[in-house]
Amino acid sequence: MNNYVLIFIIVAYLAFLFLIAFWAEKNSKSKWVNNPYIYVLSLAVYCSAWTYYGSVGIASQSGISFLTIYLGPVMSLPLWILVMRKVIRISKQHKISSIADFISLRYGNNRFLGALVAIICVFAIVPYISLQLKAISETFEIITDDTSYVSTSALDDSTFYISVLLAVFIAFFGTQATDASQRRKGIMTAVAVESVLKLAFFLIVGIYITFYLFDGTTDIYQQASTLENFKKITSFNGLESGFNWLFTILLSFFAIFLLPRQFHVSVVENERERYLKKAIWLFPLYLLLFNVFVIFIAWAGNLTLVDNTVNHDYYTLLLPLYHDNLALAILVFLGGFSAVISMVVVSTLALSTMVSNNLIIPYGFLDKFIKGNPEKNANYIKNIRRISIFTLIIVAYFFYVNFSYELSLFSIGLIAFAIIAQLAPSFFIGLFWNRGSAKGAVIGMVTGILVVIYTLILPFVVNVLTGSNTLVDEGLLGIKMLKPYELFGISFLSPEAHAFFWSILLNTFGYLTFSLSSKGNYRERNYAEMFVNSNNYANLQEGAFVWKGEAYVSDIRNVLNRFLGEERTERALNIFNVKYGVSKREEMADARLINFSEKLLTGSIGSASARILIGSVAKEEPVSLLEVLKILEESKETITINKALKEKSEELTELTEQLKTANSELLIQDRLKDEFLDTIAHELKTPITSIKAASEVLTEEDDMPKELKDRFLDNIVTDSDRLARLVHNIMDLEKLSNGRQELVVQINEINETIQKAISGIEHIAQTKGVEVIHQRGLSIYVSYDEDRMLQVLTNLLSNALKFIAPTTGNILIIAKEKQDIVEIAIEDNGKGIPKEDMNYIFDKFYQSKHQNIKKPIGSGLGLAISKKIIEGHQGKIWIDKKYKKGARFVFTIPK
Repeated sequence: MNNYVLIFIIVAYLAFLFLIAFWAEKNSKSKWVNNPYIYVLSLAVYCSAWTYYGSVGIASQSGISFLTIYLGPVMSLPLWILVMRKVIRISKQHKISSIADFISLRYGNNRFLGALVAIICVFAIVPYISLQLKAISETFEIITDDTSYVSTSALDDSTFYISVLLAVFIAFFGTQATDASQRRKGIMTAVAVESVLKLAFFLIVGIYITFYLFDGTTDIYQQASTLENFKKITSFNGLESGFNWLFTILLSFFAIFLLPRQFHVSVVENERERYLKKAIWLFPLYLLLFNVFVIFIAWAGNLTLVDNTVNHDYYTLLLPLYHDNLALAILVFLGGFSAVISMVVVSTLALSTMVSNNLIIPYGFLDKFIKGNPEKNANYIKNIRRISIFTLIIVAYFFYVNFSYELSLFSIGLIAFAIIAQLAPSFFIGLFWNRGSAKGAVIGMVTGILVVIYTLILPFVVNVLTGSNTLVDEGLLGIKMLKPYELFGISFLSPEAHAFFWSILLNTFGYLTFSLSSKGNYRERNYAEMFVNSNNYANLQEGAFVWKGEAYVSDIRNVLNRFLGEERTERALNIFNVKYGVSKREEMADARLINFSEKLLTGSIGSASARILIGSVAKEEPVSLLEVLKILEESKETITINKALKEKSEELTELTEQLKTANSELLIQDRLKDEFLDTIAHELKTPITSIKAASEVLTEEDDMPKELKDRFLDNIVTDSDRLARLVHNIMDLEKLSNGRQELVVQINEINETIQKAISGIEHIAQTKGVEVIHQRGLSIYVSYDEDRMLQVLTNLLSNALKFIAPTTGNILIIAKEKQDIVEIAIEDNGKGIPKEDMNYIFDKFYQSKHQNIKKPIGSGLGLAISKKIIEGHQGKIWIDKKYKKGARFVFTIPK
């Protein structure tokens, strides 16, 4: 392919990513930008060119050992709920923007330690970035078939210009805000899109090679089994290989936490803790998909590309080109390019923050900041980061030009992992052990780095510079026990695993020894308590911060003004005053304001610089360890008291809600009582009025015809009976409610009782044209008061008749025997009971408002009496809420 065509494709692809990032920044509150999937896909920045190309290369020569760099992250992810959640909470509380700030803050805001961590990260990651540039250069040459051309300077090297474009991209989107703890929505969205594309392109080429060039996985396996090295690349190779696996897995385990780019995407860019729940299963799935075809591509390359000069790392690119599939080769190239861009962008962004906040600003620019204004200071910070970005990219480029040709992608990646692993003891142990000190951390890291340099980097540098392997073969000063790759006689480990073993062992030993033998200052112990017991201090960070001295609010305001501007400073201080109930007229600053102010500055200039700046206007007095512990204990007690008060407050809130509910119920009952009394008054008044009227007519009309006189007398008798029934029901309900009514319990056959109840309402049913069906089965004998049971059945049947349509209505009664109970159901095809009435239908005084247009006849006591009767038999009665064809009442009584 023509060079310029590929360059045009690269530029167009970068423009596409630029537009995505630009859109994401403009729509930073969109659901497409703020969701757990963007977070999980951004974690896939772990899959760099090493993963995209190097895994195939190592699989073709060493078999399944390529899996070690994935098993570590997969094994670590279940611990994220414990470890990463804690790291995220601490980082959000303290506005931490890098792993250097995190470790520095844990050990008392130690400036030197922060600088050391930053140097270690730069030392590890710059060669790692050069690895990515190496991948771009080599794949560019392969796809353009331009391997014969050798660039004579950076100006005629396409990789140089790609590096510059990446630096511009990072500088534009990564330095828009001075606060480095702010989320970069544009960059993260672009990284997420790249993660999707690189996975998709890798799967496409895997499917093409496995199922198009070969006849599936079985075919590749059968053909690969004839290769000379097949047994070697498909076997575990004994216990020695097992140790190499173990240490390489540990390397990748630490890397997923400690690599600056991984810390940035997983901690700094985390918006919600709940995203971790999605990450712990979706990210391993992503890694699994990335590795499905690796071994088959490796075998396919070994079978097809038998030329020994071929670079095995690039089988994914070489196989499509070998079969003249240029379009697929371009997709593979863009997938690898995506892997490179995401790694370089995020790594450079994280490193530039560390270089500015932990190296340049605390060791050279603080005086300028104190004298500058907000605009100048903001420009200083942004320019420092932009210069850092370009410097890091250019240094990585020159490392690639001068050194990286000697090493494979896999080797450079593992060297970076071994260096970055030296942060592990201080990071992990410091999270859970409060005795860890800054002195122990520094000595441990320096020891570990020196061991890595001697056992891994020095042999390579000596060989490149002198062309001699004397150091490796004979050891330092000819001492065989000091051979870099076989230190103290351990010869069965790979160089990377060997370097990791000795460095992490001596690092941890130095960290623990010096932490136990030397006590840190009060700041170290203070932050140690806050980090180790982060859950206890989560809601009282300012109270747990120990500070003693004299400082004026006006001086602190002036410092904040120089970085935040007057408007932001006043808003921040107002929030502080409201939160802690501090008067605006307060002149003296306390520990809470000191801590609050340091946090405000941390995102912009780093925790160590923030401490120095605030310290420049605050006269701090030394605090003894005893005082620190006393203050921390008081903070714990305060937390305990606050927790107890919170629990009491919650109890009171709950009790208030219960009282509100009870009050609402009482209001409903009161309203129902009023309605009941109104109904009773109406029901009593109607027959009394009728009796009175009929009596007056009979008294005044002596010559009334006998037939008319008899009719008036019948009306008086009917109304008297109605009045008697009403009074009887009221008295009956009162007796049942107070438990004064004794039941005459005898053994009866329930179907016979049901039939008697039907006979009582049969005439009304026939008149209305309603069919009453009794599904009678086997005889069921039960103990109950038959008169009372008839009362229940009659009430339920009467209710059904009252609200059922004439001529088309039907009522069904079923009695069933179930273990220790008998269940009777009465269902109809009427209009049913409104949902809002179902919970109150058995209450006293209650009548549904929506049964008919006219107010229904009755007092609303029938169902309440029925419930009391059934409960008197130790049974239950309810309405079937799932029944939709009308109303269905069910009651049970024990046998």
